Amino acid sequence: MKELVVISGKGGTGKTSITGALTTLMPNTMLADCDVDAPDLHLLLQPHIQKKTPFSGGKVARIDKSKCTECGICREVCRFDAITPDYVVEEISCEGCGVCVWNCPENAIAFEERDSGEWYVSTTRFGDMVHARLHPGEENSGKLVTQMRQAARELGKEKGADYMLVDGPPGVGCPVISSIGGADLLLIVTEPTRSAIHDMQRALQLAQHFKVRASICINKYDLNEEMTREIEKYCQANDLPVLGTIAFNKEFVASQIKGKAVLELDIPELKSAFQLLFENIRDMISKN
Repeated sequence: MKELVVISGKGGTGKTSITGALTTLMPNTMLADCDVDAPDLHLLLQPHIQKKTPFSGGKVARIDKSKCTECGICREVCRFDAITPDYVVEEISCEGCGVCVWNCPENAIAFEERDSGEWYVSTTRFGDMVHARLHPGEENSGKLVTQMRQAARELGKEKGADYMLVDGPPGVGCPVISSIGGADLLLIVTEPTRSAIHDMQRALQLAQHFKVRASICINKYDLNEEMTREIEKYCQANDLPVLGTIAFNKEFVASQIKGKAVLELDIPELKSAFQLLFENIRDMISKN
């Protein structure tokens, strides 16, 4: 099973739209949406949830009022002012550091697993899919991504999938690192803007650090063809393959409104561009 991870150095480049289009072309594929902080691949694929697994991103303190003497030590040592004057822990403010637990002379503070969200195994019209819902503001999204990728790999091997297609997070942070390690190929989606080029370069540095093969897809290339040529020259100078260029098309928005991948609308010019992108991906990933 070959693993392709689609990422972008910044949000808004069309990463998920391109991933959704690729799902319609890649046969016998295991899918994973690892953009857990803001998942949206499910909006295109309409998954039917088969299994739910709770996720804990850390711990939270709880004060047992029957044991608490209100000595004030916990409030003194808490750097985050998470304990109210009536000795209740505000869960949003609690960072799960455990200092109050260790310093309580009455052992009145429990350290419990925090409910941070849940992840799912689902079926879609294009194959099985692993995705998640992280509660707003919760941390350790990298830990969640690691759990999801492992589950997707195991399920993909069990099902005999030929490919695993991962919709990764934007940026270069912890969840991105958790998404790309050990992948067979990284597809970095960029667009012809100065900020996108800068963020593409940061994503490439991350790929090089973790020794993951990287390739480029230029989305909305025709909005600034001079900038597109600049990206192509940079890629040529750095031996980076540009596997596809996708033109701007308002039908991407139309497909999202309908809850479909864009290629399901049967637009010939987009279909030929994505078919070429997939063929280039298939040829490159098979060389590994």
